[in-house]
Amino acid sequence: MQDLSFEESLEKLEEIVNRLENGDVPLDDAIDEFNNAMKLVKVCNEKLNVAEESIAKIVKENGEIVDFTHNE
Repeated sequence: MQDLSFEESLEKLEEIVNRLENGDVPLDDAIDEFNNAMKLVKVCNEKLNVAEESIAKIVKENGEIVDFTHNE
């Protein structure tokens, strides 16, 4: 999953959510889907953190003040 882009990860996450919301997924499959969704959330969060750090670095190099707060 780490090889997926942010957009691909988000799309797969949305697909899982839609399947789970429909309610026609057997319990065992729903648990697997939920686990996959949690992995995708982690991947998306990591990619967002990397992007935020990159943006902060660029802004700092340009002499601007950066105040990104992490809600972890």
